[in-house]
Amino acid sequence: MDLMERTVVRCAEGHVFATASFPMQQLGAGRIGPGRLIRCPRCARLRHAVPVESVKR
Repeated sequence: MDLMERTVVRCAEGHVFATASFPMQQLGAGRIGPGRLIRCPRCARLRHAVPVESVKR
C-alpha cells in the first residue's frame, strides 16, 4: 500500500504526471516559487514543474 501522497504536476514541456516527491523547501529567507526541478518521465529530462490545480465541477 502506497502511503506517500502523490502530487500531479506539469513540466515546462506540458507533460502532466504524478510524483511522490514534490518538495516545498525554502532556500534562505525568500521562497523560490511554486515550481521545482523534477525529472519528467515523458521527456526524461530535468524540467521545471509546477503543481496542477484541481478543477472542481
